[in-house]
Amino acid sequence: MSNYEKPDFWSQKAQRESYPARSVYKLQEIDKKFSLLPKNQGQVGPNYRVLELGAAPGSWSLYVLRRFSGRGFLAACDISPLSRRYDGGLFDGGNFFFKRADIFTEETLSELAALGPFDLLLSDAAPSTSGGRLIDAARSLELAEAVLLYARAALKEGGGLCVKIFQGADTADFIKKLRPSFASLNTFKPEACRASSFETYIVGRGALITAG
Repeated sequence: MSNYEKPDFWSQKAQRESYPARSVYKLQEIDKKFSLLPKNQGQVGPNYRVLELGAAPGSWSLYVLRRFSGRGFLAACDISPLSRRYDGGLFDGGNFFFKRADIFTEETLSELAALGPFDLLLSDAAPSTSGGRLIDAARSLELAEAVLLYARAALKEGGGLCVKIFQGADTADFIKKLRPSFASLNTFKPEACRASSFETYIVGRGALITAG
């Protein structure tokens, strides 16, 4: 069994707290550090909207919906289905929409953008890994570029962005491309990331772009 298959502290904690994957603690730490979501449930009004790309198996979706407590709206998309093991019916709620589709298609972009504009765009999307760092970083960059298209099409002015990227030779150029679109931009690797992972998260706040 590989190290990635062995249940570690974060994986065991996720099971105890009814999340399908350890990735929820990455979002939790990012949220705590950068205040991605409103701190109080009362600040989540009926028009507060979040878009999540690369949602499967559903840990980030559950985190957001549990924070919403029936308020706001979350639209999520992934080419794979969500796990229903822990959602307790939250994925059936009227404030949640899931589209199983490829985020690279124009049809998917148009359909999801029409549900906005969004206050926050989240993406924990990752490519199928090859084991080769250069190849995986290039594939991750391709995903991040797609997320940027969604940000430009669907984010509200003043909105936020959190996107995962595998660090590679072109990461700095991608960050440079993002920088003019946000009032502040940071990179952050949560404690819950595996030590061997070369993933990091780019967090933008105060979007200077207007959806549409």
